[in-house]
Amino acid sequence: MAVPIIQQYRVATYIIKQRFLRNHKYPLVLMLEPLFRCNLACPGCGKIDYPNPILNQRLSYEDCMKAVDECGAPMVSIPGGEPLLHKEMKEIVEGIIERKKFVYLCTNALLLEKKMDQFTPSKYLTFSIHLDGLEEHHDRAVNQDGVFQRAVKAIKEAKRRGFRVNVNCTLFDQMNAQEASEFFDFATDELGVDAITMSPGYEYERAPDQHHFLSRKKTKNLFRDIFRIGKEKGRKWPFSASSLFLNFLAGNEDYKCTPWGMSTRNVFGWQRPCYLLGEGYAETFKELIEDTEWEKYGTGNYEKCANCMVHCGYEATAVNDTFSNPLKALRVAMRAIKTDGEMAPEIDLTNQRPADYVHDTLVDGFMSRLESEDSKHGGSFKSSKKNKVATETNVQAA
Repeated sequence: MAVPIIQQYRVATYIIKQRFLRNHKYPLVLMLEPLFRCNLACPGCGKIDYPNPILNQRLSYEDCMKAVDECGAPMVSIPGGEPLLHKEMKEIVEGIIERKKFVYLCTNALLLEKKMDQFTPSKYLTFSIHLDGLEEHHDRAVNQDGVFQRAVKAIKEAKRRGFRVNVNCTLFDQMNAQEASEFFDFATDELGVDAITMSPGYEYERAPDQHHFLSRKKTKNLFRDIFRIGKEKGRKWPFSASSLFLNFLAGNEDYKCTPWGMSTRNVFGWQRPCYLLGEGYAETFKELIEDTEWEKYGTGNYEKCANCMVHCGYEATAVNDTFSNPLKALRVAMRAIKTDGEMAPEIDLTNQRPADYVHDTLVDGFMSRLESEDSKHGGSFKSSKKNKVATETNVQAA
C-alpha cells in the first residue's frame, strides 16, 4: 500500500480535528530543511544557490524539534540540500519519531548505505530517494554519471533491511510519457518500492537550467499520456498522491494552491509563502500563518506561480477537496483517470502581479546577520558571493 493505513488514519483524524476547530489554515506536512548544502549540483535545482557561509549553516536538533512542535503537522518531510550531510540527522529523525510523526527523509542516496546503520526500520520512517527516471535520464538530471546505480544499490539494501522506501520523481521535459511509464514499471517491479511520489518540477528562477521546465499545458498533456499508457498496460503504480491530485495533474480539476499546506522551516526561518518560493521569512509559525499576505500568491495572482502544479502547493488542496467531496474522490480512485475530452478551465493570468526579485536582498540581510553574530564572538567572518558546491571530487568523496 502506497500510504500505510495508520498514516492515513492519523492524517484523517488530524484534519477532522482542524475542521472541528474551524481552523482554515493548517499544514499537512512540515517541510523541515535543516541545511542547504548538497553533494550534487543538479541544473534544475534552485535550492543551493547561496554563498558558502549560508551553505554552512545548520538547524540544530533543538531548532528542528521546536519547529516540529510549533507546526503540529502529522507528517515531516526532511529535504535539503542533502539531509544526510547533517551530523545530527540520526537524532533529528529519532526525535520526530518519538513524537509519533511520520518522517520522510529525502536523499539522493549517495550517503545512504554509509549512514543506514544509524537508522532503525519503523512505520514512522520512510527514505524518500530522488530518482528522476532511468539511468540515462537521472544521471543527466543530476549532472553526474553513476548516481543512478548508487541510488538503486542503496534502495535495494534499504528494502532488504526492512525500511520503507519511496522514490521521488520530478518531471521536467526530460522524459516522454512512454519513458516515464517504463521508469514507474522499474521502480515498482525491479526495486519494489513502497510508493512513488511524482510531481512536475518548479520553475526556480535561479536554477542553472531554465530550458526544461514544463508549462501547465505541457504538464497536463504529459500526465494524461502517462495515465493513458498505465490504463493500456493495466498498471496500478503505487503513487503516494491522493487520487484528486492525480486528477488535477491530468487537467481534470481547476484547483488553486494551498501554500500553507506544506509549511517550510529552514536556516532563514519560516519561509514565505511556500517551500518553492522564498519571498520573506517569519520568526515563528504563528507569524507565518497570521501575517503572510497569502492572497498575493498562487497561479493567477503572481507571475512566479504561473506554471506551478507542484504537490507541495496542490496536494493539500486535493486532500481538502477529498474531505469535502468524499464520493467524488472515491469515484476517481475507483475508476481510471480521464485522459481525453475537455480539461478543466485554466486559471486566468491577466491580473497576476509581476515577479519581485528579492533573493539577493534576503541573502545580503542574512549574511549581515551572520557577520554581526560572528563579530560578537571574536570571529573573522569571510563572506563569499560565489557558491562552490558539488564538484565531481566531493561527490566521489561522499
